[in-house]
Amino acid sequence: MSKLRAMACLAMMAASTGLFGPAVAQDYPRPIEGLQQQGMQIVGPLPAVGGMKAYAGYLDRMPYAMYLTPDGKHVLVGSIFDAEGKNITEAALEKAVSTPMADALRGALESSHWVADGKADAPRVIYVFTDPNCPYCHQFWQLSRPWIQSGKVQLRHIVVGIIREDSPGKAAAILGDAFPAQALNKNEENYAKGGIAPLPSIPSALKLKLLANQALMGNLNVHATPAIFYPDKQGRYQLQQGLPRAETIETVLGSR
Repeated sequence: MSKLRAMACLAMMAASTGLFGPAVAQDYPRPIEGLQQQGMQIVGPLPAVGGMKAYAGYLDRMPYAMYLTPDGKHVLVGSIFDAEGKNITEAALEKAVSTPMADALRGALESSHWVADGKADAPRVIYVFTDPNCPYCHQFWQLSRPWIQSGKVQLRHIVVGIIREDSPGKAAAILGDAFPAQALNKNEENYAKGGIAPLPSIPSALKLKLLANQALMGNLNVHATPAIFYPDKQGRYQLQQGLPRAETIETVLGSR
């Protein structure tokens, strides 16, 4: 997990689209409820000092500590330091939110509209946002062949259409095919010749799936393809934005 970022005020942030669903209904002080209305997912109480009550939560895959002022009318978002300059928030906050955040991310990826590339019983599952016209997605598809063919990895392509004018049509052709995995591989195998033919008209059901995938991509704060979510040693998904370099390919795909 990256270092925690303190915030002086959350009110200036754009409201979340509710990617991870509503928090479990509980009664919180009104300032905390105000943050919930802006999309903050409240995990629960957090150890506090100085007579304040504290809560842990997350927004857009970032953890936050919230400290309620003694009058109960205001909330401070950030970290607390002791007299020696030690951050006494960070460790407790990471412990409180790491598992809920990881579970929420996994659930969001699993429930997206993806195309499986590789064996269903592969021990390593990786999600990748893929545009049929993306050259770096194509290179990642090529790089991954040894892992796919050995049965060690299953790639789950969350197909989007964002790069070129015919990207949505091609993405829809893949998602709507009777055998989407074959359609995806056909696109990659013929990438140099233009790939799969786009659908001239996208049915409403497929359009909704593509919009949902694109919305998920935006909600996860990734704006280019490939965006690769791979499990770390603890099984928590980490983001690799863009084509992995040679020295990081095994971090993403695992050992050969």
